[in-house]
Amino acid sequence: MEIDLIASSLINNSSGDFNSLFHKADIIRKDHVGDEIHLRGLIEISNICRRNCLYCGIRSENMNVQRYRLTEDEILSSAAKAVEFRYGSVVLQAGEDSGIKADWMANIVKQIKNMGLAVTLSLGERDDADYLLWREAGADRYLLRFETSNPKLFNAIHPPLPNREPVDRIEILKKLRSMGYEIGSGVMIGIPGQSYTDLARDIDLFRTIPLDMIGCGPYLPHPQTPLGNPDTYEKHHLPVLDPKDQVSATVDMALKVIALARITCPNANIPCTTAVATIDAKEGRKHGLMCGANVVMPNLTPIKYRKMYEIYPNKAATYLTAEETHESVMQTLRELGRIPSTGRGDSRAMMERKEK
Repeated sequence: MEIDLIASSLINNSSGDFNSLFHKADIIRKDHVGDEIHLRGLIEISNICRRNCLYCGIRSENMNVQRYRLTEDEILSSAAKAVEFRYGSVVLQAGEDSGIKADWMANIVKQIKNMGLAVTLSLGERDDADYLLWREAGADRYLLRFETSNPKLFNAIHPPLPNREPVDRIEILKKLRSMGYEIGSGVMIGIPGQSYTDLARDIDLFRTIPLDMIGCGPYLPHPQTPLGNPDTYEKHHLPVLDPKDQVSATVDMALKVIALARITCPNANIPCTTAVATIDAKEGRKHGLMCGANVVMPNLTPIKYRKMYEIYPNKAATYLTAEETHESVMQTLRELGRIPSTGRGDSRAMMERKEK
């Protein structure tokens, strides 16, 4: 799809176009990746972060966060839950925690791989040597969201580390692919300063990188961040938009992006993100799976830590046990007639590239 056509689809708000778009995406999803839903157990291993992103509740300058880092035993016990529930993989996610040493993480990856699980890492920007070590230890996938393809907006909301140059996450993703990882990325929808053309370019970038996994969720403001206070926007050099050009941070807009991502990247794995389920706790996950998504990431983080990993407030499943979260996901799949996959959930997009 051309960028202008994608932007037009995002802006058009008629319910008829919604239904047509979602139906088309659902057919493409069924034709290309089938009815199996890949279940990836999410383990939030640390909320310690050296970065100071303007939108994130665990940013380094937020002194109201109770910090934690799971022990090796806690991580492995959480991964064992994934085996018990017959998930094919786990996602180890953290803030950009420099206390997570490369050797320590490599040893954990090896142990989880010995459980028969695929391993996805989402640990932020690291040295190339760390990425290589984890890949050699058996890590299968790496998630690094580029958040927005607009460099001015990205550098405003994601300031570099002190005395460091801004990074190019697109180049990091390409480097990760060259190391043999499946690569995943995505964007926030409705970031202050994000235009419909910006978002259309994001969706086109999913295709041109190309991505194996695509995560898209609505921007949810956190009151203890600069983006949680509109009075500070000018201070942080956010683009100033006409209100009609500003992307709305709604479930409907997130579902549109999921659908357009599926149409644009038919073989990618696309989760229905937690942010969608947070805004629409009753139907959000179901609606995401009906408009192109084929992945769900049930939270396996020990419940006593869930509240502390507060990227945004009131995150879905914060107070549910792993068992309750699992049953909630299973109920949704039963209602939709979808099949919970017990396999690794490897990217068909990557397999197709290897065959060429």
